[in-house]
Amino acid sequence: MGDLTEARPLWAAGAGADHIAARRRLLAAEKELLDHAERVAAARRALPPGPVLPDYTLAEGPRDLASDEPVTPRALGELFGEHGALVVYHLMFAPDADEACPMCSMWVDGFNGVAHHVERRAAFAVVARAPLPKLRAWGRRRGWDRVRLLSGHDSAFGADLAMEGPGGAQRPGLLVFDRAGDRVRHRYTMQASVDPELPERGIDLLSPVWQLLDLVPAGRGDWYAANGYVPAPGR
Repeated sequence: MGDLTEARPLWAAGAGADHIAARRRLLAAEKELLDHAERVAAARRALPPGPVLPDYTLAEGPRDLASDEPVTPRALGELFGEHGALVVYHLMFAPDADEACPMCSMWVDGFNGVAHHVERRAAFAVVARAPLPKLRAWGRRRGWDRVRLLSGHDSAFGADLAMEGPGGAQRPGLLVFDRAGDRVRHRYTMQASVDPELPERGIDLLSPVWQLLDLVPAGRGDWYAANGYVPAPGR
């Protein structure tokens, strides 16, 4: 692959001068975006310590989704394992819902594929308000065999951390925790909606689907994930 800073990069063979000029302007904008993203990431890492939290108790089944028993109560602090940081994705799945949110499920599909990489540096888990059997059944349907699935059905975890709205309305988001001695401390929350003019885009960077769609000429348009086209594992 040619260097875009070359006088005549290899990718430009046969391209017109207008295409090459536009591509060079785009390269400058992409570099500016990358530089800004690096500054934001540094500011995020430099946040002062957050509040110490109660050690919420969640419910977890075996890592093998084939069986739902035994059910083990897990204190939030136990999820860290050997790590100093814990990342939790809050899956929108209300207790009375038949399915999890299709967009959230798309995100967890991606997390399932990379969790074993993430866990080399930080603990990772998915938490939902749905009862554990319902959550695990959904995990089996989606093939989530590499992420820890925990239910906060009997916990104030989601409500206290603003992942549930009035009346139990579910919200997507990603939460980061660290340790304060033997206690758990909230470090950061990445919310899906941070700009009313760009709803639901606050966590887009965490899903490769949006990044790929944004590369094609038609962009993402009004496309929205659906559960119906995702086959069960083995089909």
